[in-house]
Amino acid sequence: MILRQRSMFAVLISIVLFLLSGLPVSQAQSPATLTKGSAHPDVWDLQFRLRTLGYYTQLLDGKYGTQTDTAVKQFQSDYGLASDGIVGEQTWRQLKRFSVNQKELDVLAKVIYGEARGEPFIGQVAVGAVVMNRLQSDSFPNTISDVVFQPGAFTAVDDGQYGMIPDRTAYLAALEAVKGWDPTKDALYYFNPATATSKWIWSRTPTITIGRHIFAI
Repeated sequence: MILRQRSMFAVLISIVLFLLSGLPVSQAQSPATLTKGSAHPDVWDLQFRLRTLGYYTQLLDGKYGTQTDTAVKQFQSDYGLASDGIVGEQTWRQLKRFSVNQKELDVLAKVIYGEARGEPFIGQVAVGAVVMNRLQSDSFPNTISDVVFQPGAFTAVDDGQYGMIPDRTAYLAALEAVKGWDPTKDALYYFNPATATSKWIWSRTPTITIGRHIFAI
């Protein structure tokens, strides 16, 4: 009887953890300061982020070795930071503004798929670019999840299409947006003129039309 109760309890815990894993996550615990030779779980996150930006091309191994150090220094140099290989608060801040980890890539691919799966590839990249532009703007939240789940921000979240499983194209579009391809000309908004009901969105300055969406600032 006791074993059966423990088994049921374990199942319940697994279900709770599964459900929680699908919830949007806000600011996580501050990552560790990393240097060459560091052995810490955050090295995996660091390598993944650097890989999405094209700085780290090796297999992820969770080891802060020479190749990771070189990638960090190049990123720091390109983004106006001291090129010392020390991944502290400033480097993490820039990484989180301009890159994604695995969970954030999933979120980005899901919102792209939910919002633009019928659009041409450039149109899907454009939706991802809007999310990245908001992430880098002081006028919006500072994490991918908070940008996507900001109330009323994306129709796919409101109507449940965000819950669909994204395809490979959505992931490729997400990666292109993270790497910096922005077909929208710095747009922070987009809408479908055939279905838009908000008068406010029409007041935004358009930058370009891609597929069925008008992009605007």
